[in-house]
Amino acid sequence: MSASSNSSKIKFGTDGWRGIIADDFTFPNVRKVTRAIASYLETAYSKDRPVLIAYDTRFLADQFARTAAQVLADLGWTVKITDRDCPTPVIAYNARHLNSAGALMFTASHNPAPYCGIKYIPDYAGPATPEITDTIVANIESASDELPSNNPSGAISTFDPKPDYLQFIYTLLDVEKIRSAQLKVKYDALYSTSRGYLDEVLQHSGAQLESFHTWRDVLFGGGMPEPKGEQLVELVEAVLRDRADLGLATDGDSDRFGIVDEQGNVLTPNTVLLVLARHLIKNKGKSGAIVRTVATTHLLDNLAAKYGLPIYETAVGFKYIGEKMRETSVLIGGEESGGLSVIGHIPEKDGVLADMLVAEAIAYEGKPLSQLVKEAIAEADGPLYNTRLDLHLTEAHKTAVIDSFTKNPPTEVAGIKVKEVGRKDGIKLYLEEGSWILLRPSGTEPLVRVYLETNSPEKLTQVAQEMESSIAKLEAVAV
Repeated sequence: MSASSNSSKIKFGTDGWRGIIADDFTFPNVRKVTRAIASYLETAYSKDRPVLIAYDTRFLADQFARTAAQVLADLGWTVKITDRDCPTPVIAYNARHLNSAGALMFTASHNPAPYCGIKYIPDYAGPATPEITDTIVANIESASDELPSNNPSGAISTFDPKPDYLQFIYTLLDVEKIRSAQLKVKYDALYSTSRGYLDEVLQHSGAQLESFHTWRDVLFGGGMPEPKGEQLVELVEAVLRDRADLGLATDGDSDRFGIVDEQGNVLTPNTVLLVLARHLIKNKGKSGAIVRTVATTHLLDNLAAKYGLPIYETAVGFKYIGEKMRETSVLIGGEESGGLSVIGHIPEKDGVLADMLVAEAIAYEGKPLSQLVKEAIAEADGPLYNTRLDLHLTEAHKTAVIDSFTKNPPTEVAGIKVKEVGRKDGIKLYLEEGSWILLRPSGTEPLVRVYLETNSPEKLTQVAQEMESSIAKLEAVAV
């Protein structure tokens, strides 16, 4: 394979490059991308700092990681590779803790089994900024996919990233308080990297624990490693059957959380962010800004206003939240897709910590999780109701929709006046009564996502119907 034969297939998204194993995610392309990352490293770090490499539970992820290690060692870098699959937040923490030149993480996160991915995590322990990923992408075209010229295995060693990470996590949690609550917890690892991490923290914290799917299965049991309702049926059943206090899960690389309350409800990330923001303020006496993406609930804004805290809105992608965490004191930063981090932690989303903070909130309050949800929503002047429409359109129709809403945004939707139009990421219509609509075109497929939030289920239905109708009418313009 020539050095340029497959570059067109390597596309970096919001969080690195993902592709289908054996189609575009191949060993030659991994060598090519690793060399492109190495070219960036040459400009940012000295070679006395090690490069860390980790991987998730996917098919061949460990072999792709070993290939990258050989390429970097061949280029003169010292490489430390994890001794088993590893959560993304764990390798991110170690990237900072070990004074490294950053880390390569082989993961496709919550994507289906045929996918693998690679992302570069700088030494500040958060997602790479667009400036860094743009540089790496620019390096790909000229990078070689050849085998390393020799076999410099002496520069490659394995290490266990777990002890230092767990020691750090315990400083962020009130372990004694959680122990005193003697929580009954069900945990579904979903065959992910959190096994051996989250279950160990729960046991250390005195939980009465039952765990599921705590082994590597590269097909994820035929499902997806995504902690959403359809993947958590078994967890919900176990919570209800044994009257557990809590059900917990993570996605494939453990940077996203999944929470089930004692009534068997799978909580939305928006709800979890609200409960944890309130917990950090009320029970732990913490302060700082609340940071959310444009697609995340405005109940967080209401809570921030109630406690006199700054609120920041970012583009979609945790890298933007991470950037804000490095600039200012952030109490909690999160996104509706299931990622969060908190004050004192690394600027990277962490499903293990998020899950444990929910357990901690229950322990502090001595109330069922469903009750904490009700109280948090009431305190934030809720409820607000939200949904997301995934509209599969032709490229021409997608362009027509974005052009129309950019040039001629509506002045009202379903009888609710538009107060302001935001263009931070996609097009966001800020409506009266705390309602909002966000249109975001996919960068990789003919899809427009429409996020909606308003103060009644009836209005939500009306707004959704009107948006679908006005978007459908634009199909004629596209022809």
